[in-house]
Parts: sequence; structure tokens; C-alpha cells
Amino acid sequence: MAMIRGIGSGIKLLTSSEAALFRSVTREFHATGMKRMGGHGHDEPYYLHAKHMYNLDQMKHQKLKVALSVWSAFGIGMAVPVYAVMFQQKKAASA
Repeated sequence: MAMIRGIGSGIKLLTSSEAALFRSVTREFHATGMKRMGGHGHDEPYYLHAKHMYNLDQMKHQKLKVALSVWSAFGIGMAVPVYAVMFQQKKAASA
């Protein structure tokens, strides 16, 4: 009886070690979990419930800031493709 239990436990140990070997060799996509900072990843009283967070109509120098941001986004959106095309044409001409 004890011998059968010993053989059974030996077989279980052998199969578990084989499974561990196969498991250590397999390739998997793995990412670490997000670190929890206070439960939501930010400081809630100051971030979520800020009184004047979204009062864009009361922003100081609103016309200037909005105009600058729109024109800079438009300028970057136009300049990057133009530069890319010029760079590719210059590279193709030298080859």
C-alpha cells in the first residue's frame, strides 16, 4: 500500500516537473500590471473634482491661446508632410 502511494507520488512529481520544464520554454506575451496609486492612478480630489478644470470660457487670454494652438497645429500638420516629401525627393535624386 505504501509502495503504491510512493510510486503515485513519484509519478505526480515527475509529471509536474516535466510540465514546469515545458512551461518555462514556451513563449508568451506578458505585460506587468498597472501600479495602483490610490485606486485609480491619480490623486482624485485634485484631478477628478477640480472646480475650474474645464472652464475654458473663463481662461485668461483665451483668444490668443486658442489662435496660437490652432495655427501651430495647422502649421505642423502642413510642414511635416512637405518636409518629408522634400527629404524623399532629395534622397532619391542622390541615389
